[in-house]
Amino acid sequence: MRYIALFVSVLMSVQTFGQELFPDGTPIPAWFNDYQTVDVSTLGKSYEITDFGAMAGDSTLLQTESIQRTIDTAAANGGGVVVIPQGVYLSGAIFFKPGTHLYLSEGAVLKGSDDISHFPIKTTRIEGETCKYFTALVNADGLDGFTISGKGRIDGNGLRYWKAFWNRRSWNPKCTNKDEQRPRLVYISNCKNVQIAGVHLANSPFWSSHIYKCENVKYLGVRITSPKAPVKAPSTDAIDIDACTNVLVKNCYLSVNDDAIALKGGKGPWADKDPNNGGNSNIIIEDCVYGFCHSALTCGSESLHNRNIIFRRCRVNNAERLFWLKMRPDTPQHYEYITVEDIEGDANNFIYIRPWTQFFDLKDRKDMPKSRSNNITMRNIRFTCDAFFNVKGSEQYDLVDFNFSNLDIKARKTEFNKELVQSFTVEKVKVTPTE
Repeated sequence: MRYIALFVSVLMSVQTFGQELFPDGTPIPAWFNDYQTVDVSTLGKSYEITDFGAMAGDSTLLQTESIQRTIDTAAANGGGVVVIPQGVYLSGAIFFKPGTHLYLSEGAVLKGSDDISHFPIKTTRIEGETCKYFTALVNADGLDGFTISGKGRIDGNGLRYWKAFWNRRSWNPKCTNKDEQRPRLVYISNCKNVQIAGVHLANSPFWSSHIYKCENVKYLGVRITSPKAPVKAPSTDAIDIDACTNVLVKNCYLSVNDDAIALKGGKGPWADKDPNNGGNSNIIIEDCVYGFCHSALTCGSESLHNRNIIFRRCRVNNAERLFWLKMRPDTPQHYEYITVEDIEGDANNFIYIRPWTQFFDLKDRKDMPKSRSNNITMRNIRFTCDAFFNVKGSEQYDLVDFNFSNLDIKARKTEFNKELVQSFTVEKVKVTPTE
């Protein structure tokens, strides 16, 4: 009932004061208010993969060639919908082409191979770098209007990869994510007008979904999950947004063993000079539910510039952090005009800001680049946490123009050092200590 009342109040405020605005005051385009999910009957002819040789069965029999043949045939005929019918279909990397779409019927499972050799190495984008790396299970590049929809599941079959990663990390604690070879589940790059709706993305070996240099992307009613036990699924971020503009994440469920939504864009001492990198702008995350994750919203360790980010009307349960600003001392970062509002739930940390020093490398740069976070707003939040204000000051970054208002917080650690932020507005903030 509280969320219904909140939604009504938001609608009334829009009607009273006009069009909604991003945190920097620019109008939110009408595109963000269109929540209609794709109707596959309008996307052209349907092509069932079983008509092109694919056979259902949870076995070692790969269906990659049959599925790719279906995609290629649809593209050659002017486009259409590649349909995964009910059943389990094992596959390596598949590549969508102009005019093609993916639809997973109810009871359908597109299951990734646990053999890395089934994912060819190509130039791609991973961990803030453009480099040669393994392709994802589902790949789309340079497409306009690409969609993934349906009630089925894309399952990364990640257990073998997770075990291999932790085994390698136990032998070499400095092992990076890329050192242990793992594919992502979905990678969409250089695309426009993308919609991912209704599907379940599960058990990814690495990042669950990654969008890079895309414009106008909607995640609607998507479920993204990976386990934290009995085997942790390392670095299985639900949604990695990398140098993108206009992204809506709405009515989704996110529970993964890493960050739920991470904003990325590049890393390194000269990251802002590399044309392969970029910032994220105009991102709205709303009406979602979160299970366990390392953070509900993170400006990530490969993040460069994030502006006009809205995270609102969500329920967060059992997260490590609600909002995390990773300040990487070897990368010039700028996080600005970010609003977190109308949130309920619990996490270990309410806001978490500290230097991120894992794999620190200044390379040939003599000085340490200066970073900045400004115009950060957190308001209308009822939350329970272990630590309320887990913020560490540093000469490496400036924290400026924060606004906390109408916060009802229960915390074991209630410390709140407002001196760490230049120009900090605090209004109606109640922090109640717990045992």
